[in-house]
Parts: sequence; C-alpha cells; structure tokens
Amino acid sequence: MATNRTAHTVWQGSLTEGSGTVTFDSSGIGDYPVSWPSRAEQANGKTSPEELIAGAHSSCFSMALSHALTGAGTPPTRLETKAEVTFQPGEGITGIHLTVRGEVPGLDEEGFVAAAEDAKKNCPVSQALTGTTITLSAELA
Repeated sequence: MATNRTAHTVWQGSLTEGSGTVTFDSSGIGDYPVSWPSRAEQANGKTSPEELIAGAHSSCFSMALSHALTGAGTPPTRLETKAEVTFQPGEGITGIHLTVRGEVPGLDEEGFVAAAEDAKKNCPVSQALTGTTITLSAELA
C-alpha cells in the first residue's frame, strides 16, 4: 500500500527579505522557521530546504543499509549516517556527501563499504535525487 506524507510552507515577503514556516503535517512534529539567510548564509536557528533533504537522505539511507545488512545475515547494531547537502547560491544543490559509520558484527570493512555503496544507489531518496552527485564515505566503528 502506498503512503503519502505532507508538509507545507507559508512564505511571506520577497526571497531575500521574507521568511516562512515549514509545517510537518503528517507527523505533527512541529513548525520550523525558514529564510533565505538560513539557506545561503548561517542557519541562526532556522532550517533550510537543504537541511530537510539531509534529514530525509540520512534516514532513508540508514534504513536501506540496515535492511540490506539484515537480509545478508549481518544485522547492524548501530549505524550513524550524516548527509551533507551543499547549496551554492545561483547554482543550486551541487552535491550530497553521505558519511556512515557502522557497528556490524561478523562483517568486514570491504563488505560494509559494498553494502553502503548499494544502499547509496538504491535508497528511494537517492533515486529521487539522481540529478545530484552523491558521494559516500563508509567505515566500520
């Protein structure tokens, strides 16, 4: 069965002078302020589309990697994934770098890196972002 998740943003004002609020409707986890300066300069307590993408990508990748490792008979005890989304004003999103560190009993470094590369390629968020260069660093703890 397919699922739908929704969020909405209310924006007021021009791009550089205005601001908005992102609301996560499906989960109800809250409202988060967003602005151009938080996107192109310093976050200063506000989020950005790139931070939201980073959250989506790091969690999706972690789920895909956990599923693949478990299916291969080496379930992880812990995965810590960071997604760094680079935004260049005037160009857009220029890349995403995933860094994962895992605790996976019974798996060597080579097997972990191979599983991580596969998860990078096949997680649904990576597939949705195929127009962006996605790189990966993976290591066992």
